[in-house]
Amino acid sequence: MFRLTLAFSLALLSSLLTAPTAQAFCGFYVARADGSLYNRSSTVVYTRSGRNSVITMSSDYRGTPAEFAMIVPTPSVLDRDQVTTVPSETIAHLDRYTAPRLVEYFDYDPCQGGEAGFAEPVAEEAVVAEGSTRRERREGARALGVTIEREFAVGSYDIQMLSARQSDGLAEFLRAEGYTLPDGAEAALQGYITGGMKFFVAKVNLSRHAADATQELEPLQISFRSPNFMLPIQLGKLNGDGPQDLIVLALAREGRVGLTNYVTKEIPTDENLPVFVEAFYPQFYRAMIDKLAPRNGAFLEYAWDMSWCDPCADDPLSFDEFRQLGVDWVRRADAAVPDVFVTRLHIRYSADSFFEDLKFAVTEDRANFQGRYVLNHPFEGEITCDAGDYITRTRDRIRDEGQRLRALTGWRNDIIRGNIAKSVDARYR
Repeated sequence: MFRLTLAFSLALLSSLLTAPTAQAFCGFYVARADGSLYNRSSTVVYTRSGRNSVITMSSDYRGTPAEFAMIVPTPSVLDRDQVTTVPSETIAHLDRYTAPRLVEYFDYDPCQGGEAGFAEPVAEEAVVAEGSTRRERREGARALGVTIEREFAVGSYDIQMLSARQSDGLAEFLRAEGYTLPDGAEAALQGYITGGMKFFVAKVNLSRHAADATQELEPLQISFRSPNFMLPIQLGKLNGDGPQDLIVLALAREGRVGLTNYVTKEIPTDENLPVFVEAFYPQFYRAMIDKLAPRNGAFLEYAWDMSWCDPCADDPLSFDEFRQLGVDWVRRADAAVPDVFVTRLHIRYSADSFFEDLKFAVTEDRANFQGRYVLNHPFEGEITCDAGDYITRTRDRIRDEGQRLRALTGWRNDIIRGNIAKSVDARYR
């Protein structure tokens, strides 16, 4: 798995949602020295076209670059041209574009007639070990049943591609390289070795990365061909010190991407909430996810044809951003109305859940869906007529909004009522 500290926390869903933005992705951290390498959230952009997969990994790694390393199972040995880095802002942009959003409506003057007026949606806040030669290292690896298939540099990272015959030999090799493995690593590694998978190991090269730039590790991207459309998460579970959240942003041409081995539920949407939630949107969303999935669950948060949006939470992706994420079927001339469908899945898992890796399928389902939360602002101006019916209906509406908020989050009634009292005019209480 991997914890960058970077854009993935979804940054509080990119601000929020990522709620934690999910670090249990496909591998685990192999910490150097005694670095604290727990991860709670990470984001993966998964572009799938036929058998071609492009996976871009970002996460919330907390620690110094000197302590960062990760190991990810891959279906084959990757060459240098199959590994790259991507600007963190590209992933953050796609995150903001797909994040569950707030919209606001403002009531008209009840003395003038008319219905609630519409306001624009609120944007989310949306490798070479010292002291040994390369030959000595390769011979030492071979004696442990480990083959160093490739070694190359990508951006700030030194990359190794490894194959192994047994997990104990691979674990011993990694420890000899200076890594500290999480408990349970050998058993998890053996499952992937048995399945014929190889291992992608990345660590930061401090001569190419400022030692104090702890928040700026670039997201890593790998590409390969495989009939299997999946994410290996079993290694990533070893780094968690509690439930972890994974945001998968899947890009395909045909339609929605769905999990085939786990049930996925749509998050509650089009919910009317008290207006004070605007100031506490990240907290609201996290509380709702905590209540929906205390320890595990898979949820659809967004599914949409990227040639249009309603409303748009952010500007559409550019042609260059699509290319950075591995979308190679969109031409520059068509970038304004790209033939791309995006699916946003939020997966909450823990050490005692999701015992199978995530398996996906591209479908032809092009039904649009978005998590959407509505704030209805009562009229705040002077009321110059007998508007008793409007005031009564507004009080009822505000009461219902508070009850729905409690049902979604489990927040206490007195806290909800207190915040409502602070956020609406006294005539509506």
